[in-house]
Amino acid sequence: MSPARVARGANPLRQADDRRLPQIAGPCALVMFGVTGDLARKKLLPAIYDLTNRGLLPPGFALVGFARRDWEDQDFARIVKDAVRAGARTPFREEVWRNFEEGLRFVHGSFDDDAAFDELAQTLKELDEERGTGGNTAFYLSIPPGAFELVCSQLDRSGLARPKNGSWSRVVIEKPFGHDLASARDLNATLERVFPADAIFRIDHYLGKETVQNLLALRFANQLFEPVWNAHYVDHVQISMAEDIGITGRAGYYDGIGAARDVIQNHLLQLLALTAMEQPNSFGADELRAEKEKVLAAVRLPDDLATATARGQYTAGWQGSEKVIGYLTEDGIDPKSTTETYAALKLQVHTRRWAGVPFYLRTGKRLGKRVTEIAVIFKRAPHLPFNDTSTEELGQNAIVIRVQPDEGTTIRFGSKVPGAGSMEVRDVTMDFGYGTAFTESSPEAYERLILDVLLGEPPLFPRHEEVELSWQILDPVERFWARKGKPEGYESGTWGPRSADQLLERDGREWRLP
Repeated sequence: MSPARVARGANPLRQADDRRLPQIAGPCALVMFGVTGDLARKKLLPAIYDLTNRGLLPPGFALVGFARRDWEDQDFARIVKDAVRAGARTPFREEVWRNFEEGLRFVHGSFDDDAAFDELAQTLKELDEERGTGGNTAFYLSIPPGAFELVCSQLDRSGLARPKNGSWSRVVIEKPFGHDLASARDLNATLERVFPADAIFRIDHYLGKETVQNLLALRFANQLFEPVWNAHYVDHVQISMAEDIGITGRAGYYDGIGAARDVIQNHLLQLLALTAMEQPNSFGADELRAEKEKVLAAVRLPDDLATATARGQYTAGWQGSEKVIGYLTEDGIDPKSTTETYAALKLQVHTRRWAGVPFYLRTGKRLGKRVTEIAVIFKRAPHLPFNDTSTEELGQNAIVIRVQPDEGTTIRFGSKVPGAGSMEVRDVTMDFGYGTAFTESSPEAYERLILDVLLGEPPLFPRHEEVELSWQILDPVERFWARKGKPEGYESGTWGPRSADQLLERDGREWRLP
């Protein structure tokens, strides 16, 4: 791949002396715990191969899998190859695979097995000698949070967490970052006992999506939008993540967690922070995180959570042409479960920019369609010099950032209907789509984030202050819901419970239908 082509795909949030140059990771290895799981097979392993295929990993890069399976290196290589062929975004190339395969190793053992971690340390030492990894290692913990402390203590005991001779060690963890504020603080303390704070990378894959980052470009690279991005012009903001699937075999994880902890605490509050933040002095990690933390610290819940929140649980219904079952009859779910599959909140951001502007957040499973979007809805014009009948079909202006699928941005505004004998104004849309505007396909979010870990570039990763502030927002809601008991049912294939519609109707508003 030519340097110019790599440069066009470079991450605009990375710090570099010359951002036109390709960002290629230096000598390193990656150890993956949880390598037998769905996330590794469907997302992580294909993303690592795609980075290799794009020339963004060093020729001596090494990947080590750690699990209880009784595999040899060649067994692991076959599993990786199958995952790559099934899920890679870039074409499979035999010459790339052959070099990649030479750096694959597998260590068999459990998390409490000292000998297995000693073998891991020896394997990494040998890889450094054979492939020149420089002793630099990232440890990807794609495992249940309950195992973090044990794995971190083993990495510490075996000397892997704090290498010598100028090499680095970094740890990557997947959400959930705790299940409430207290557990999040315990988790942070556990990690920081072993790894320095700047070596801890908390992955929120939404922050790796092109459209989320394009939100910053939309706001801060264009004079057109920022002057009206405030309470003088914005009526309200809706941030939605809707899924048309059920729990898809995740009963063991999902039941007891629910929609709010699974999505709102991390994904949606991060999107809120990026939407509402002030312009940072630069896109360096400290500056960007500082502005997001200011927003999260300024978020307030309304006094009456009964009217400012909604939660639901999907029941049997139709998802398109398919008859689907309800949550309580899913395999592995307690028939008496009170876990919500839909959650909605109304929040206020107490800053001068956003005073009086409500932010409505919603997420749910088995909804009308799969979509994630940020919709900034503007106030109506203070005066319309038209007859009422001329503007009957005119709504409010809106800027909608589509995060997934069909990534892009839509602007809704009023326009005269052509050919009408008298003035008639209706809503029209102006649409920008990544797929049609750029010839290059967008990197998968995990590609960007894994590469940033190996580069040591932290702007896209929330630090523990952001995590704790998010839990401070959500904890009172979870305590309130715990006292209420059973969530409201909503039929699969619809847009959630009636209480969610009432949440906006009380304010004279309604949810967008994406």
